[in-house]
Amino acid sequence: MEMSTLKYSESLRPKSIKVGDQMDQHQRQTGQPQAGRLRSERPLSPHLQVYKPMLTMVMSILHRLTGVGLYFGALLFTWWLMAAASGPLYYEFVTAMFASLPGKLFLLLALWGFFHHLLGGVRHFIWDFGKGFDLPDVEFMARLSLLGSLGLTALVWFYL
Repeated sequence: MEMSTLKYSESLRPKSIKVGDQMDQHQRQTGQPQAGRLRSERPLSPHLQVYKPMLTMVMSILHRLTGVGLYFGALLFTWWLMAAASGPLYYEFVTAMFASLPGKLFLLLALWGFFHHLLGGVRHFIWDFGKGFDLPDVEFMARLSLLGSLGLTALVWFYL
């Protein structure tokens, strides 16, 4: 092994430093630090603030968020069904909540979230077959998924 390679590989080895100045009794007896008492000097992983936002990155994040949002939408849908089963008075109350401006806004966002998550799932299904991994195809499918979710939302919201 070359000397430069050896120095380089040794420089990659994380150094550990003791957190705190006092040695505990376990370390004095065994010469080994207690687990959880060491901290590495390696840098932290890059976070979202480091990367330039790209369409595919945003679509991935939105896919995860819409998945979580669909869970809460399902709870509200269940609430609506239970109100319908409870009788006309409570059903009118819940229907009035959904007919208000905030209720309509929520329903519109829930509808878009449904279609966005659905088309994102179709995109992932295509990838499961090993297709569409070229960068132009990935970008095209991301755009198509976004435009398709907006178009399907408008179609259902205004015409059905």
